[in-house]
Amino acid sequence: MQHVLGLLILWRKVLMMLFSELVRRKGIESCFKWARQMLCKDVAAIDINMGCPKSFSLTGGMGAALLSKPELIHDILTTLRRNLDIPVTCKIRLLNTSPGTVELARRIEKTGVPALAVHGRRIKDRPRDPAKWDEIADVAAALSIPVIANGDVFEYEDFKRIKDATGASSIMAARGALWNASIFCPKGKLSWEEVKKEYVRKSILWDNDLKSTKQTLKEMIMHYSCLEFREGKAVIKSGSLADLAKLYGEEEYYNFIAATRGA
Repeated sequence: MQHVLGLLILWRKVLMMLFSELVRRKGIESCFKWARQMLCKDVAAIDINMGCPKSFSLTGGMGAALLSKPELIHDILTTLRRNLDIPVTCKIRLLNTSPGTVELARRIEKTGVPALAVHGRRIKDRPRDPAKWDEIADVAAALSIPVIANGDVFEYEDFKRIKDATGASSIMAARGALWNASIFCPKGKLSWEEVKKEYVRKSILWDNDLKSTKQTLKEMIMHYSCLEFREGKAVIKSGSLADLAKLYGEEEYYNFIAATRGA
């Protein structure tokens, strides 16, 4: 997953430029033909994020900015479903009222998407504000398609808690999994030091994108410690996976993997 995310971050601007140029020269149908050839053979599904509240998304008309444009949401989802050969889903966050969220969710369901993810906060809410699981429950009760609940899942026990509270079909974890991926272990989480070193080893093994690797490490450090300490500054300064391997005492493993690739 991190490898895929790194590649998407790395190529996002290039893909946007190519897509825009294709639209200008060939028209939208040619763009979908290109998407089928370039993407659909390599991914199982496409999920449209209509829940990002970051300022760059809102000002760019992306993410949560789409929540106030149900007609555009309908056009995006129906057009993608009509032209792509893989499932298309989307993720939203709560509107200002629960009835408003339910109404939007019903309109999305009518586009034919096979599932809908709902984050339990409104655009104005901050991460420290509790997720409103009861309003996710309103959506789950109103739809016939699977609803994926998201928000405030930080421990293994939270998966059952949010599922019971919302009636959702499945659960999405974001920050909790980013800070400590062993959140999925029924026996309890490992120490973040163990998880951090294992993440570095996996990044070396998969030749993960450096920017993605550093961002994940920084998120972990900011949660458990501070970026201003020696470790945080060293991660920021690192210019390669080799630098990170040295920082976390994994030089021997890095050299072994590098030699294996070169064989």
